[in-house]
Amino acid sequence: MPNPTVFITGATSGIGRATALLLGNAGFRIIAAGRRTERLEELKTLLPAGNVHTLEFDVRDKAAVKNAIETLPETWKNIDVLINNAGNAHGLSDIQNGNVDDWDLMIDINVKGLLYVSREIIPGMIANGGGRIINIGSIAGKEVYPNGNVYCASKFAVDALSKAMRLDLLKEGIMVSEINPGMVETEFSEVRFKGDKEKAAQTYKGMEPLRPEDIADVIHFTLTRPKHVNLADILILPAAQASTTLSIRK
Repeated sequence: MPNPTVFITGATSGIGRATALLLGNAGFRIIAAGRRTERLEELKTLLPAGNVHTLEFDVRDKAAVKNAIETLPETWKNIDVLINNAGNAHGLSDIQNGNVDDWDLMIDINVKGLLYVSREIIPGMIANGGGRIINIGSIAGKEVYPNGNVYCASKFAVDALSKAMRLDLLKEGIMVSEINPGMVETEFSEVRFKGDKEKAAQTYKGMEPLRPEDIADVIHFTLTRPKHVNLADILILPAAQASTTLSIRK
């Protein structure tokens, strides 16, 4: 498709930002959605003029999601690709000591946020005769690890929703892919450990994790396959990681 329009949630950091930059500079038109105005403004300066439109909203806010997408300018309403990237992990407690507010944040963003955005965009794709959806899952949606309980549950939900979308949307000409990264060095661990940079750094100590750009490359590759090819379910790990609990550190 010539100059397809790509809607990316969580575009202000990590995988979302790297994907916006890669795709935007490769000729895709980018709708970058996120919560941080200054970072959205920065993206505009890094992408070709006229090739990016920004939306500031929180995916947890159903009304804000609906309003933002409904009020897109006419020239940006036809969305070819949705990348459900926004996600988070909060805390690393065993289930009996879990923080309920942390649980709500993970379920609201990782599951309900994905659903809110998808529900607003999919009807337009159907009206246009097709499209692509890429959901960013996690290895944590394939295997549970100790103290990962609710985060893992939320990513297992993403895995199930990706499979369900693929079934439901097949007849509509919409292809659904899920990309499941292992350890990626982003702000993820800082959020999980509530700003404790020292503790977050321990997550990747002694190993070389994936970079956001690695996942952006896989997204770009997925989108540029021939029209008859759908890379439905991809697990990508750093070379030093074999599972959620097994990695080699020096």
